[in-house]
Amino acid sequence: MKKELYKFIFFKLMGWKIEGIENAEVKKCVMMVMPHTSNHDFYLGIFTRGISGLEMNWVGKKELFKFPFGYYFRNVGGEPLDRSGGLNKVDSITAIFERKEVFRLAVAPEGTRKKVKELKTGFYYIALKANVPIIPVAFDWGKKTVKLGKAFFPSGNYENDLQIFRQFYEGVLGKIPENGFQI
Repeated sequence: MKKELYKFIFFKLMGWKIEGIENAEVKKCVMMVMPHTSNHDFYLGIFTRGISGLEMNWVGKKELFKFPFGYYFRNVGGEPLDRSGGLNKVDSITAIFERKEVFRLAVAPEGTRKKVKELKTGFYYIALKANVPIIPVAFDWGKKTVKLGKAFFPSGNYENDLQIFRQFYEGVLGKIPENGFQI
C-alpha cells in the first residue's frame, strides 16, 4: 500500500521518474548522490527507496536514533554512527559494512547544500576500504529524474575515477542549480 502511495505521489503528482534500477543485485555499495542543493533531496531519496523496494541507507550520529525519532530514522534506512573508541568516520562506516548483509550507503559528497569548490572524499575512501562499488545517483531537477548509474569499483586513483563520474553528472541540475558542484 505504501509503495503504491509513493508511486502515485512521485510519478503522478510530482511528475518525476526513476531510471537505472538494474543494480538490485548489488547488496553493498556507496551511492554517490549529487547534486545536493536542497532539503527536498531527502524525500526524493525516501520516495526512490520506497518505490524501488531496495534497502538504501544513510548514517547519522548515534544521538539522532534515541527516542522519539530513532524508530522513524531506522525505518527510513538510517544507521547510527558510533565513533567511540577513537575510530574515524571511514573506519566506523567500514565496520557497518562488515556486519551488515545488505548496506547501500547514500552519501552526498558535497557535504552541504551550499556551493562547494571540492567534494569531500570520504565516500570514495569508504568504498575503497570496504571493497564495495560506488553507484552514482543523480537527482536531476531539470529533467525531474532520479538516475542510478552502473556500479563502479574505485581504482585507488581518486582523480582518475572522478573523471568517470564527471560524464555521469554532466548536465544534471540540482533544485538550486547555482549551489550544485561543477563536476
